[in-house]
Amino acid sequence: MRVQEIIAHKGNKVITIRPDATIATAVHRLALERVGALVVSEDGVSIAGILSERDLIQGLADDGAAILAPDRHVRDLMTRSVRTCRPDDAVKGVMAE
Repeated sequence: MRVQEIIAHKGNKVITIRPDATIATAVHRLALERVGALVVSEDGVSIAGILSERDLIQGLADDGAAILAPDRHVRDLMTRSVRTCRPDDAVKGVMAE
């Protein structure tokens, strides 16, 4: 199976959010878009990181509800190291990395 087969099934829409957006805004976007992660980008093209449900859970475990304070931003919780792949890559190979 290739990555492009998953994209064909799930869709290729990518939801982005700016690193200076609040965590509360990010939570709202995740719920509104019904996705588990947002690509973090200053310009909608380059990738600065990713904010996933897992990042939010870790933030809650570390700081509790304080992560929803207006001074908490996506850049505070996002994962900065993001791996990418090509549509023609084998899923098995991507998962092994």
